[in-house]
Amino acid sequence: MLLIQIQVVALLPFAGLLVQAQTQQLYDIALVKDVMVSMRDGVKLATDVYRPARNGAPVDGKFPAILMRTPYNKTERAASAGPYFAARGYVVIVQDVRGRYKSGGHWRPLTDDAHDGFDTAQWIGRQPWSDGSIGTIGTSYEGGTQHALAISNAPFLKTMVPLFAMSNYGQYGVRHNGAFELRFFNWVFSLGDPSGVPNLAAAARAASDPAAAPALADLVNHVGEYVKGLPLRSGTTPLKFAPDYEKWLIEAMSHGDNDAFWKDQGVSVVDHVADYKDIPVYHVTGWYDSWGLQVANLNYPRLRESKKSLQRLIVGPWIHSRPNISYAGQAQFTPDAAIDLNAFEQRWFDHWLKGIDNGIDREPPVHIYVMGGGDAHKTPEGRVFVGGHWRDEQEWPLARTKPTPFYLHAGGALSTEKPQDHLPVTYLFDPKNPVPTLGGNISSQGNLASAGAEDQWCTPSFWLCSDSRPLSARNDILVFQTQPLTEDIEVTGRLIVKLWASSNALDTDFTAKLIDVYPPSSDFPSGIDLNIGDSIVRARYRNSLSKAELLEPGRPYEFTIEMYPTSLVFQRGHRIRLDISSSNFPRFDLNPNTGEPLNDNRRWRVAENSVYIDPAHPSRIVLPIIPALDKQNGK
Repeated sequence: MLLIQIQVVALLPFAGLLVQAQTQQLYDIALVKDVMVSMRDGVKLATDVYRPARNGAPVDGKFPAILMRTPYNKTERAASAGPYFAARGYVVIVQDVRGRYKSGGHWRPLTDDAHDGFDTAQWIGRQPWSDGSIGTIGTSYEGGTQHALAISNAPFLKTMVPLFAMSNYGQYGVRHNGAFELRFFNWVFSLGDPSGVPNLAAAARAASDPAAAPALADLVNHVGEYVKGLPLRSGTTPLKFAPDYEKWLIEAMSHGDNDAFWKDQGVSVVDHVADYKDIPVYHVTGWYDSWGLQVANLNYPRLRESKKSLQRLIVGPWIHSRPNISYAGQAQFTPDAAIDLNAFEQRWFDHWLKGIDNGIDREPPVHIYVMGGGDAHKTPEGRVFVGGHWRDEQEWPLARTKPTPFYLHAGGALSTEKPQDHLPVTYLFDPKNPVPTLGGNISSQGNLASAGAEDQWCTPSFWLCSDSRPLSARNDILVFQTQPLTEDIEVTGRLIVKLWASSNALDTDFTAKLIDVYPPSSDFPSGIDLNIGDSIVRARYRNSLSKAELLEPGRPYEFTIEMYPTSLVFQRGHRIRLDISSSNFPRFDLNPNTGEPLNDNRRWRVAENSVYIDPAHPSRIVLPIIPALDKQNGK
């Protein structure tokens, strides 16, 4: 048992900020490491327990528990939350999930976490220090383990704070409208280490032969080479020495249909709403989070309408799992964009687990950060000051939203006027020369790409760029933009593109990207093309994510491409821009345009893809405009 002494500063919430109140002595911490907790099938999971202590010994009595189940090494993941919450009168339990680090069994991503979480919760509730209540924390995959707990109706589970949480990943996140998000290729090739550097400990745990661990750890240094040489076939790379990982990745890349394979992996919230435990949940995500659509557009509204317990949503201007910073890529926001996560979670748990009347249950149900409004000066770090502010709302999406179609026109115009007669615009999509990913809703990408807001200009330092041109200069990107805006326009909500298009191929992809075009300034003489959202649709899944249907070459179809949601003020003088293309690599895998089975093509071809912009085929983006009157009234 380790004893940790801690001197803390109490923090109180005030007007959305956390302010210092007073210094006080709280509990010391007694840590017991590597408790091996047995699951129903006999597999034992390594578990660390942080308990409140005095004078070197755990304090007698019963306490609420806070549980984190993680694939990211429990010792590292608990470094902040474990001591923080134990010092404040909680028992903190942090566990390596099955097949990871010190836990036994085989790793099958999230598939076993429903019953493993259930068994762990049952174990916690039977401990002499447990008061019979459990709250949960954790981000990304750890957030997915929380959803698995709720879907399994785990005992003693009273409340959760799933952060940037994996869920519904047959629709978005792993498969994305039929395409595959290559960040999960990187996740597996790095053995689940989000740092992007070799991890010998993870490799040793994953290896079927200990001698192969160095080769497995080295895979992370070659991810770029492998994603350029897809498909991935069994036994052809050193990943064969981690058979659990290879098996899952190949099946995930090959299985496009959103059927039971994806829906029953344990974290598809929208497919298991009826099973989901009716408890208070605080849903946390960011506008540049890789799980933002699933959290805000799917999980929160479905659970709020179907459960009696309080559901709460906060969306910051954050990239994945970074609520503690006030920038996202090249975009700088106001200082209060960052939050103190431990203190934020403590208020929630103090109320629901300790019964403290701190008013959190009476606050508005939705708290969003509206980006924009800054003066666009260059910060000392070289970022652009986008600015923004927090705002409370009563629902999501906002009831007062005015969905407004902006149509694609000949000559690259984007406006609310309906299109005139015009021939379709045709471009060539060569999967051997893809459009490079510059920022976006991405995570676990390692060195493949950057996350968040980025100027849409290539630089030779990026491994997929061969020049310094803006992406708008590429011939395989169709650029549509408004005239400079004469007034500010707030866009808050879902971003949906209705694209009429055809191809001479049996299958292809169509991509969409929303961009805020800044005018030139002394700090940025070329202006800035700042990405706001993007998405893709694999043509064979245009009608249903559950069933693939190849194209009839030359026939126009209406494709729905939904980006992740946003909240942004496009300022006066800026332009709203929509880019249409057929690749966004390596955010998404490349379509070979041949119609062969997914992850099993032997051929590739250049596709001729056409976008229609006439009255019978009105391609458009529907923007969720917040009426100016509301802004004038301060709402």
